[in-house]
Amino acid sequence: MRLLDPVLNDLTPRHLEVFWRYQVVRTGVDFGAACCFVIGSAFFFFSSLSRPADWLFLLGSVLFAIKPTIDMVRSAHLARLPDDGDSSAREHRHQVSARTSPG
Repeated sequence: MRLLDPVLNDLTPRHLEVFWRYQVVRTGVDFGAACCFVIGSAFFFFSSLSRPADWLFLLGSVLFAIKPTIDMVRSAHLARLPDDGDSSAREHRHQVSARTSPG
């Protein structure tokens, strides 16, 4: 498996489990950033809330900056997992890739 490889067809069931756990964290970070930006935008309608709006925009930006870090850590974690070389695992990988392939 290559670093930051977006193709899921070479992952064992254990690799897929780890991949999706990181994906849940990444989605939570995305959701948190979006909430910060939406709430911060609404705060800008009120001059008294302009400072909290600034902080929410900064926090949203930091959350967006964390996403590539999550990707790098996930990729390194997946690269450290052993590939079990089992033919049944390879068959499972092909079935999963057919379900997860875009298009």
